Amino acid sequence: MGNQVGLSDFFEQFLQREPFFINKKVLQGNYIPDAILHRTKQLEFLANILAPALRLEKPSNVFIYGKTGTGKTLVTQYTLDTLSKAAERRNLKIKQVYVNCKLKKVSDTEYRIVTELARAMGEELPATGLPTEEVWNKFLAAVDAEEQVVIIVLDEIDRFVSKVGDEILYNLTRINSNLKKGQVSLIGISNDIRFIENIDARVRSSLGEEDIIFPPYNAAEIQDILEKRTAVAFRPNVIKDGVLSLCAGYAAREHGDARRALDLLRVAGETAEREHADGISQEHIKKAEDRIERDRILETVEVSTKQSQLVLYAILGLLQEPNKKIETGEIYETYLSLCRKSGHTSLTQRRVSDLIGELDMQGLINAKVISKGRYGRTRQIYLTIQDDMIAKILEKLKGELN
Repeated sequence: MGNQVGLSDFFEQFLQREPFFINKKVLQGNYIPDAILHRTKQLEFLANILAPALRLEKPSNVFIYGKTGTGKTLVTQYTLDTLSKAAERRNLKIKQVYVNCKLKKVSDTEYRIVTELARAMGEELPATGLPTEEVWNKFLAAVDAEEQVVIIVLDEIDRFVSKVGDEILYNLTRINSNLKKGQVSLIGISNDIRFIENIDARVRSSLGEEDIIFPPYNAAEIQDILEKRTAVAFRPNVIKDGVLSLCAGYAAREHGDARRALDLLRVAGETAEREHADGISQEHIKKAEDRIERDRILETVEVSTKQSQLVLYAILGLLQEPNKKIETGEIYETYLSLCRKSGHTSLTQRRVSDLIGELDMQGLINAKVISKGRYGRTRQIYLTIQDDMIAKILEKLKGELN
């Protein structure tokens, strides 16, 4: 019983301490501020594309590209919310449907994604059991029930197409020819600027009517964003000197990712509170960076395609010894053996080489091209992941690949 009393005292003491945070939500990725900094050009361009909806005309389909944390989703949500308010004042029906294609249970089959769209239109549907065509028809009927513009946002659309293919996109772009009252417009958001090159030409021509590119933020812009958010998120004088510039520097190094900077501040704040520190110091930012990097690596592994996971499993299996380097040919042999054992279809060596390049871009490995003279070129691969993470990743991969 003594233990439980101690715990009760602990919670009482926790509540008596003055918190660092006033409003932690301000540091979350889904928070929409009153004003969006350093994205005026993109805001105006998107607003111009979507404005015809206020005359109940179908806006052009839009493709929005940019790396993680460059403000793509934020600008889209902010513009759509402002558009919806303007429509409400005029009693116009403009409906926005947002689908996060990163979520497994939403976008890993065509049935699930169409069910998500139909539910957003007010249809009650079971998680499984109906033919996909019937779900499509229910969605169509809901859109065509009255004169309205439905704007569908498919966030991280590249993830979804890599799993399900692009046929559903083709169906969505052709949908308006079957509608009499309602109209559908698409906004696709992608972290991969080359994504559109890999989809069917007929889908590309009807889908990518307008493109908006979001460049990375620089360190000064990220610091600007942090200053505005921290003024609302934290108690005054909690953040010590140099913390925001260090935070912005880390995030600018990671391709100008403002979301990562906000995560760093939030995690650093939580760490400092747990330590009963007198404020958030640069040391807390360094600890937060380490923790977030570990979480990011595990999440990257989890959301990768099965083929990418097999290639990574092969690499980790071969690179168990410290400072060892391997070449592409060795990886391919091990990969083929894993495919046979796990019952997965194997890809060509060239395609596996592309996947190695993707793992390199994600920061999971380092692939260095070396020349072998008249024998051509190969890539030497070594790990960039910390040793204590390897066992966790292997465990995660075993689970994912059964």
